[in-house]
Amino acid sequence: MRQLGIWAVLGIWAGLCLGGALYASWQGYGGRAFGAMLTVFAFFLLLMLAFAARDVAEGWAEKFGPGGGFFLGACVFVFYVVYLLGTGTFAVARAGAMAGLIFVPLGLAVSAGGAAPGAWQDYVTLAGIWVFVKFGSSHWLWPFPNARLAYVMTVLVAVNVALAAFVLVRRLKGIGYSIGWGKSWGFYVLGSFVAFGCIAVPLGTGMHFLTFAPQWERWSGLLFSSLAILVFTAWPEELLFRGLLQNLLARDSKTDWAGWWTASLLFGFSHITNMGFPNWRYAALATIAGIFYGWTWRKSGSIFASTLVHAAVDVAWHFLFRTG
Repeated sequence: MRQLGIWAVLGIWAGLCLGGALYASWQGYGGRAFGAMLTVFAFFLLLMLAFAARDVAEGWAEKFGPGGGFFLGACVFVFYVVYLLGTGTFAVARAGAMAGLIFVPLGLAVSAGGAAPGAWQDYVTLAGIWVFVKFGSSHWLWPFPNARLAYVMTVLVAVNVALAAFVLVRRLKGIGYSIGWGKSWGFYVLGSFVAFGCIAVPLGTGMHFLTFAPQWERWSGLLFSSLAILVFTAWPEELLFRGLLQNLLARDSKTDWAGWWTASLLFGFSHITNMGFPNWRYAALATIAGIFYGWTWRKSGSIFASTLVHAAVDVAWHFLFRTG
């Protein structure tokens, strides 16, 4: 695999931050509070992307050891406090809640000691991170600006905590946290996308869950929406369910197949609360999608490839179909 180096990743980061700042300014945001928000967002995004650059994660882990995980967690916490102070929303309860969300997973990772991947602490940590993103009080933690970026900021914190716990403290191998390209990846990505579409579209329409309804009026925002889905939905979910969960289950069960299919089922079940509980149709299609994402991750060894499939599916769904 040809993995991007740090300077290329920094270029991507700068472009995303500049684009986000220009879009927010166009929406009328500005001032000190907005500056604080943008600074914290940029820092969290920098950590998330930099660890995907060539040799960065390995170099950090080798240089700092498990203590590097706590240093990363401390940086995330300090910048959260900067957000609170800069936006005038500081509260001891908020700071305390964020400290728990950051350092409890790290403490669990340390308590696993030298245990093989798949220790109970690993699964509890993963479940806690998922619950934090899915059901946490994100609007309370990120009240500015009117909690509009609460989900995005929560995802960024969750990804950085996962990196600190599993890459730096637990030193889990084979995650595939990288941005790059390898041989035959075009076939894996395009093949998975097309194959899933051939199954999901007839099945979804047959279950009266999907209706073909292109939303032409929204196509002007295609690029911005696609980038947002890629970075803040597909990438974090692929890290959690493929790079970490499927990875751990495969190692724990000593078989790739068991890890692959179990992670896919859990991925599908995690969507059962979407659009009303229990949404079995959503969960069924998400499970099938997870099978294809998991296959792409297995074949490529990188969450970047499975992320591209995941993002393509979500973009096509949001712009070409109506769910109901």
